[in-house]
Amino acid sequence: MIIAIEGKLAHKEPTVVHVNVQGIYYEVFVSLHTSMALVSGETVKLHTTHIVREDAQLLFGFFEKAEKILFDTLIKINGVGPKVAMAICSTFTPKTFAQMVLANDASGLKRVPGIGPKSASRILVELGGVSLGVESSPEEGNPMAYEASMALESLGFKKEHIQGVLRTITASNTSDMVKQALKLLQKG
Repeated sequence: MIIAIEGKLAHKEPTVVHVNVQGIYYEVFVSLHTSMALVSGETVKLHTTHIVREDAQLLFGFFEKAEKILFDTLIKINGVGPKVAMAICSTFTPKTFAQMVLANDASGLKRVPGIGPKSASRILVELGGVSLGVESSPEEGNPMAYEASMALESLGFKKEHIQGVLRTITASNTSDMVKQALKLLQKG
C-alpha cells in the first residue's frame, strides 16, 4: 500500500501529475485543488490512496491530509467510486463539503459532475451525523483518536457512536483507546 509519494513533479495536467521518484515515474490522479497547489519541476509530497483493481493499480494524490480523508470517506459510500469522489474533491474544499453535509444541501451537491438527485440524497444520508472535521470531534488534531476511529469504523460501528465514546476515553495510545472504546461500544 502506497500512502504517500515524494519526488520531482515531472508533468502536470489539471487532474493528473507524473512524479519522478529516483527515476521511477508514478502517475497520480489529483483534484483541481491539489493541482493548483503544485508547481512543475518542484519537489512535491502527496498523501495518497492506492486502489488496486483487477485491471489497474491507481494512485490518487492529495496536497492536504483533510482532502485525502474526505476522498477515503466518500469511496466507502455505496455507488461512489474514485471518479465521483475526485469530482467532489475538485468541486469543494473539505470544509465547504462538510458544511453542505451538515446543512443537508442536496442541490449544492448536484452541481458536481456525475451526481444526480438520487446520488446526492444517498451521499447526504450516508454522511449524516459525520462531522468531516467542521464540528470539533475527538479526532481533530489527534492522530491517535483518528486511527482509533478508523479501526472501530472498520469493525462496523457507527461514526457518531464512536465519536461519543472517544470523547470519554483518556488512554495514552491508540491500542488502549480501541480496547476501551470496544468495551463501551459493546455495552451500548
